[in-house]
Amino acid sequence: MANNDDRPALDDLSIFLMVFETGGFRAAAKRLNLSPSSVSEKILQIERHLGTPLLVRTTRSVVPTEAGRALALRIAPLLAEARAALQDAASSQYAVRGLLRLNVTGAVMTDILPPLLDRFLQTYPEVRVEIIVDDRLVDIVAAGCDAGIRYGEHLAQDMIAVPIGPRTQGTATAASPSYLKAHGCPSHPRDLLNHPSIRLRFSSGTLIPWEFERGDEAVVIDPKARLIIGVDAAPAAIDLAIKGHGVIMTFENWLDPYIRAGVLEPVLSDWWPRFEGPWLYFSNRLMPAPLRAFVDLISGKSPKSMETKADMSSEG
Repeated sequence: MANNDDRPALDDLSIFLMVFETGGFRAAAKRLNLSPSSVSEKILQIERHLGTPLLVRTTRSVVPTEAGRALALRIAPLLAEARAALQDAASSQYAVRGLLRLNVTGAVMTDILPPLLDRFLQTYPEVRVEIIVDDRLVDIVAAGCDAGIRYGEHLAQDMIAVPIGPRTQGTATAASPSYLKAHGCPSHPRDLLNHPSIRLRFSSGTLIPWEFERGDEAVVIDPKARLIIGVDAAPAAIDLAIKGHGVIMTFENWLDPYIRAGVLEPVLSDWWPRFEGPWLYFSNRLMPAPLRAFVDLISGKSPKSMETKADMSSEG
């Protein structure tokens, strides 16, 4: 039977939640700066206290039981609110301190988020920042993060979203001058089906689609990839395009410096699509002081003046 006189402490539940989020004892231990054996023993103690297994251990994975999943989903927002309350208590009218955890898509890590972080860290020297790069749309509260950054996804109704970075971006296709001299320059997106391509893949495993627009015409193609690289290693993909290994499609702002330098040439530039820039999103129930300061830095607005994503008229 469960030992109701010795219930798990909040710190112990935080360890369980980290194992649930990371999917393993070693990953959780690394994140918490603990030994895997300590994490495993703490989970066993919680299970003994509750009188029910929370995780199924195999040699390959750690999978939550139905009870474990239900517990994690219920305690995640409670622990997040407790963290926010502690951070607010640690902050004063004159200083912002504590931890800001952001779950972001890798697309903003090249040239959008780093300069904002630089300004933020210089402005608030007592704030620590942790960045988790993940291209999937995740429940930031369940993941223990204060906010996320994504492009145009449909967010839950209780989320607030504010623009971060350029309001309009685009994708571009390019190839090296030597490649185009040898293979010719395509005149229509479908011509790219006959060219070796350098494709990027999201961390979720999905290949980034090649989409083109001109006037009222929209074309989506799936060119055969000579090379596939994870989006987190996009600089390596661009470097290989510069070396002449194929046509690449990615963010226009990523390729623009190389096009201006002449080491890449634009391909089908009149077909490059435009789309809405990224959004910072977070729960309307939780606004710890470091997040409030970060929002103020990027928007110049007070939290009360921000609209929810559901109120925004344009979504990608």
